[in-house]
Amino acid sequence: MAGEDSQFQLVTFQLGEEVYGVNIMDVKEIVKIQEVRPIPNAPHYVEGIINLRSEIIPIIDLHKRFRIKSIENEGYVDFDGGFIILNIEGNKIGIIIDRIARVVHVSMADVKDPPQMLSGIGTEYIHGVIRSENGGYLIMLDIRKLFNPKELQKIIP
Repeated sequence: MAGEDSQFQLVTFQLGEEVYGVNIMDVKEIVKIQEVRPIPNAPHYVEGIINLRSEIIPIIDLHKRFRIKSIENEGYVDFDGGFIILNIEGNKIGIIIDRIARVVHVSMADVKDPPQMLSGIGTEYIHGVIRSENGGYLIMLDIRKLFNPKELQKIIP
């Protein structure tokens, strides 16, 4: 893929037992947990909305979307959950995370195709898998495939 930048950055976060990453260019900001107001008749994975500096942002629970068990945060002194505010097709959407990890530099050569089924998430949501230094792996999400256009119409205020 000549001409393409082979280096990029991922914002990584923990969701359940796994570590995921999204392209830093798709991240607007990271905010601490705050009150989420429910939306009547919303899809099961939509937690509700928040008011962030006079902007209404829908909050998605990827635990529900991917059927992942949340980290039990009782007893966690360093519980670091919050929301990552993403910019998807010009719309801001927040996703709930268990713990923010860090920003990592990645080379396109390190991104491998995902196995058919990974931790219960369908491969349609995964851009690739990157091996980490500790022998584990980082799952790179494709945020544009997390929601189809019809779903976005239902959740964007």
